[in-house]
Amino acid sequence: MYVCLCKGITDSQLRAAIADGGSEFKRLKKELAVGSQCGKCVPVAMAILAEENAKAGLYYEVA
Repeated sequence: MYVCLCKGITDSQLRAAIADGGSEFKRLKKELAVGSQCGKCVPVAMAILAEENAKAGLYYEVA
């Protein structure tokens, strides 16, 4: 499924980038440009990031 329509980023691409060490949104934004245009994908991208980090046992407090 597409997460970011502006940049054409899929959930599979996002999950692969997270698995490759992108456990912070800032890094995903830099590497994939997710959330860098209209920003409507940010909540979904953050949810996927939280889900994948939870699977890996990484937990971050959201400010």
